Amino acid sequence: MTRDEQITAEVLRTIARDEEMKETVLRSRLLYPLLLAAAKRYVTGENRADALEIATGLEEKGYRLSVEYIGENTSDAAACEQAKDEFLTVIKEAAILRKPTGISFDLSHVGLLVNKELACSHVQEMAAAAERNHHYLMVSMEESTKTEAILSTYERVAQRHANIGITIQAHLHRSVEDLKRALVLPGKIRLVKGAFKEPQNLAFGRSAELNERYLQLAKMCVEAGHDCALATHDQEIIDELQKREYLKQPQVELELLYGVRPELARSMRKAGVPVRLYLPYGKEWYLYLCHRLAEYPPNVHKAIADMLDPVRTTRLGYEG
Repeated sequence: MTRDEQITAEVLRTIARDEEMKETVLRSRLLYPLLLAAAKRYVTGENRADALEIATGLEEKGYRLSVEYIGENTSDAAACEQAKDEFLTVIKEAAILRKPTGISFDLSHVGLLVNKELACSHVQEMAAAAERNHHYLMVSMEESTKTEAILSTYERVAQRHANIGITIQAHLHRSVEDLKRALVLPGKIRLVKGAFKEPQNLAFGRSAELNERYLQLAKMCVEAGHDCALATHDQEIIDELQKREYLKQPQVELELLYGVRPELARSMRKAGVPVRLYLPYGKEWYLYLCHRLAEYPPNVHKAIADMLDPVRTTRLGYEG
């Protein structure tokens, strides 16, 4: 990444957390449709029907799926209840999909910031519904200030429900120990690099050292024979995963974000690698768009083109 791209990524991560800027965008009759057009490269739409329509088409092409109603940092109990109800509905309506689907969510979307008991109660209800419908839950990971609360809540629910998994962020220095805690539980582990800006004393920056840490954690999952989703678009890491034959293991899949490197998803699926696509939907797409652009600043050029020609995001290249 060039110096200019590093600065761009830093700016994007900063404005992603600027609530005033977010509200300005969402209230603007000019900015809202423009940025939504750019977001639709990475977000399936603003409602559940959009997500399930795209999910159905992708499943027919041979992809595994993970769906998320995006949202986080919800501090109102009634709003947390609404989010939980939306997850219950998408779990039920995902019956149109033939294969088990991952239902991803942030704990802070369903009650963690109100109190842990509310969040735990909501997740227990969601896990039971997913079990009845033959799906599984995947707890997403958030900023490091929430990591222990998320992990401890996950441990509590996973003792009663085997169909709930956890996301581990490789960039956090604590993640080796966190992974050891997760490996003793039955749920799937999703391994990511980590998208949140963290201080150096808590996390690695983007570096060769971070790549080595990711591969170390992947090795721990594979050698334990644990179900895992290796979630990365980094070609250097993917090449090493293939060299080590991790992606040939029956309990391992590659997870990719919708709209990011669809040509990679297509080629890996053709090569026989199980590929799961993460499909977010909902009105809280502003933060998600900023993070996707920050991860690879040249995508800003695509975003501008998508604003001018929204049809571009209807043909992303998963066919074939």
